[in-house]
This record gives sequence, C-alpha cells and structure tokens, in this order.
Amino acid sequence: MKKEFYSHGKLLLTGEYVVLDGALSLAIPTTKGQSLEVCDSEKNGVYWKSIAHDGSVWYEDHFNFDLLFSDSLTIDSGTHQVRKTLLKILRKAKELNPEFLKNIEGIAVTTQLEFPANWGLGSSSTLINNIAQWAGIDAFQLLQKSFGGSGYDIASANHDSPILYQFNSEKPSVTPVRIPWDFTDKLFFVFLNKKQNSKEGIARYRTSEKNTSELISKISDITVALIHCETLKDFDSLLDAHEQLISNAVDLPTVKDSIFPDYQGGLKSLGAWGGDFILATGGESNRDYFKRKGFLTVVPFSEMIV
Repeated sequence: MKKEFYSHGKLLLTGEYVVLDGALSLAIPTTKGQSLEVCDSEKNGVYWKSIAHDGSVWYEDHFNFDLLFSDSLTIDSGTHQVRKTLLKILRKAKELNPEFLKNIEGIAVTTQLEFPANWGLGSSSTLINNIAQWAGIDAFQLLQKSFGGSGYDIASANHDSPILYQFNSEKPSVTPVRIPWDFTDKLFFVFLNKKQNSKEGIARYRTSEKNTSELISKISDITVALIHCETLKDFDSLLDAHEQLISNAVDLPTVKDSIFPDYQGGLKSLGAWGGDFILATGGESNRDYFKRKGFLTVVPFSEMIV
C-alpha cells in the first residue's frame, strides 16, 4: 500500500486579522506546498519522518498505537513540542473518523516541505489538510479541533486558483475567482527575514477597541475592489488603504512607515504584521532596493502563486 497526498501553501492578500471576524478576504495558493506519503511497514506502529525543503530530515519519530489512541495515556508535559502537536492532530483525526488507522499493524509516513518552514506559507495547515485527506475527514473540522483559526489556509490548500474566503463558524464560504491583473510582472514578495508569531498578532488585534463592523465592511469592500482592479495605480491605492485600516486596528505602524519609508512603490504586510512576507509593487530596480537593505529573498508573483 502506498498513498500520497498534497496541499498548497497559502498567502492572504487581504483581510489579515479581520478574516477571523468574517471579512471577505482574498487568499492565494502558492506553487510550493507539502506532500505526505503513507506506506506499509513491517514494524509495528507509526514511523514518522519529516523532510525539509532542502532534503534534510528535520524531525523523525516512532509512535506505538497505544500512545496514539489510548484515552488512558496522556501526553507528558516534557514531551517534545513537535511530538505533542503531531499526536494531538492524529488523535483528533481518529475522533472524527474512528476507522482511521484501524486494523493496521505498521506504517511509515513521510512528509516533504517544498518551502522553508520559516516562510510562513503554511507548514501546519498543509500538514493538517494532508492528514485530513489521509483520514477521510473534513479538514476544517480537524483544524478547529487542533489549532483553531479562520481556515482560509485550509481552503487555499485545496484550491488551484485564488479564492474569496469568508469565515463562518458553521461553514466557511469559498469562491474561486479569476483576477484580471495584467501587471503581475510588477508584483513580487519580499521575506522580512523572520517568522512572525500569528497568535501574538491575533491577541493584539483582539485587545483593540477599534475593531468594528465598519472595519469589516471596509476591508471586504477593498477585497472586492482589488479583484476587479485593472491598473497598478489603483492597486497601489487599495494596498495603502488596507494598510492604514489595519495599522489603526492593531496600533502598529505600516511596514512602509516602520522599515521602508523611502520606498517608492506599494507595500502591504501579509499575515501577522512584523514578519513573514510582504507584497511589493515595482520593477527590477525596486527589487534591488530590498536586496541592498539585506532582504535577499525576493520572489516574483509568477513564481510564488498558483
């Protein structure tokens, strides 16, 4: 027996933070994702191997089925964090489908990331989506029982085109869309050399008293305008308007104000502010601007996006 599963990574172009409150948001699957392969093994239990984007093994473990699925066995507080997380996901998958891994003596599981884990493209969401496919369960339910969140990353993992996403605790709305931008050669992504903790960013957003239905409505309007945008000038204006709204909501300066005040093109944070990737607009000389400042990971739109 050999089974293979695959999930795309993700970038949220509009709606960071506010997607949690139901704002209409634009998410785009990335060309790089994560695979999961399951094979029979002659040895009992689950042999797990996680391979990084460069081919190195970054995590390797073995679980017996008693540890995985026995209610009487708790996960010790001293257990390695990766092991605890993996056990939690697999146990929740078993809860959702009691037939999962039933009557199996031994299997070998190998995951392969196609992007650096610190890029923030969804190493956890692609894993959850792959495990959900393997277990034959709903990935959104598995997400809510394990990590929680809006689920836009799960939706992205399952699509081959941009999507409009609107979170609803009962059933999220997911609509594939075609974006008319003929200026994508002027769009690129810049990695800020660090991964931002999204939980900290969400906590900051939740403590703000400025997050109202008006903010949700304005972000939703920008999302709609963006997918119908036909000129780079209008695109830059929409990015700036979005940045100002979120800046006010989380009481943080925009990435342009805080890091790149002299940049001449458009800039927008993606995901939790202060890390991961930003979206930038401009030509080749604009890309060199970031490299001169030490931000060497600059990815053209066409290479990043499905």
